[in-house]
Amino acid sequence: MISLHGLTKEFPGGVRALDALDLEIADGEFFALLGPSGCGKTTLLRTIAGLETPTSGRVTIGSAEVTGLPPGRRDVAMVFQDYALFPHMDVTANIAYPLKIKKVPRPEREAKAGETASRLSLSELLTRRPGQLSGGQQQRVALARAIACHPSAFLFDEPLSNLDARMRLEARTFLKRLQRELAVTTVFVTHDQGEALAMADRIAVMSAGRIMQVGTPREVFQRPADTFVASFIGSTPMNLLPGVVKDGTLRVAGAVLPLPPGLADGEEIVYGLRPEYMDLTATPREDGFAGHVSVVENLGTSYLVTLEVRSESGDLLVQAVVPEDAEPATGAAACAVPRHPRALVYREGKLVTT
Repeated sequence: MISLHGLTKEFPGGVRALDALDLEIADGEFFALLGPSGCGKTTLLRTIAGLETPTSGRVTIGSAEVTGLPPGRRDVAMVFQDYALFPHMDVTANIAYPLKIKKVPRPEREAKAGETASRLSLSELLTRRPGQLSGGQQQRVALARAIACHPSAFLFDEPLSNLDARMRLEARTFLKRLQRELAVTTVFVTHDQGEALAMADRIAVMSAGRIMQVGTPREVFQRPADTFVASFIGSTPMNLLPGVVKDGTLRVAGAVLPLPPGLADGEEIVYGLRPEYMDLTATPREDGFAGHVSVVENLGTSYLVTLEVRSESGDLLVQAVVPEDAEPATGAAACAVPRHPRALVYREGKLVTT
């Protein structure tokens, strides 16, 4: 288990990259740190690894506090975004390097490197240097180097970001399967929601050095804890529309919607619903958002339709996902009708629990 207690990291100039973080990562868990660039996720990973020293707080790995220990004594293996392979060494030497540092005899470490390489389908590449390998092959060498020393935890800093789209899909499936087989605690940094949702057992969504929500992929996707998480998670952004409670209903962008419990007349709220949970009709409805189609985007097997909707709070954009062959023409009148059980309501930026 990896435990962080009150972890704070300040850089010169008063920049606070980590702000009193508390977090526990379970033994054997695949845990993703997700957030936009500059949110502090890589700093957090580097602090766990010992490459950054916290300003305050504690880092515990297993039963031992490691806050003051150098990286080499933390029993973790890190895979960097650019893989950080030694260009003058062949694949065998790169994989065996951590064992060399631990003074493992050469025959033993080369045997271990060969065994690990075979597991990752690298046996035919053992005499090549990194410059002779593809991006995917370099990634597997970096993984083999991490695996060879049997660490207590893997730390991955956006290891898929340099791969093309198809290879990324293949690599994340491979990486998830490998982690399951090894049962090693894994912390995975990414800014890609798709990667985090597909691979992680749990996700921590970060913003400005703070953890905004921790939960399973389903929890984070279906019930974002605040409007930041709601706007960040998902391949298509959640509709977040201003509204007000009036006469026992929600009034949102001209629509009259059911009122969830716990809200009082006159309260201003934000109504949240993913485009996937909207139905599009050609006929205006009282419980829908009526407007005109401004943009139609092809998503492959579906289309993302953007409506311009006029309301008391000004012109708003409302999006809905529709099946292929059901997309409306640009400029056509349409109405997006919410599937009410999927709707969320936010008050002062926080989810109203119903």
